[in-house]
Amino acid sequence: MKEFCCEYMDYHANFKCDIHENPYDCPDKIVIFNEKSNDYGIIIHDGGSSGIEINFCPWCGDKL
Repeated sequence: MKEFCCEYMDYHANFKCDIHENPYDCPDKIVIFNEKSNDYGIIIHDGGSSGIEINFCPWCGDKL
């Protein structure tokens, strides 16, 4: 299991919704983590499946 920089990043990167199967459909899913490319992103909840890549934790500021 991947270790994260802070408890907030750990919670949001690992958040699994009981209602929405697709993370882009869930308004509570904020951070998406791509295990293949080891990239993080903030989901844009506009009805699509896009996000903005981030290089630093939005909560503690550590480099991801």
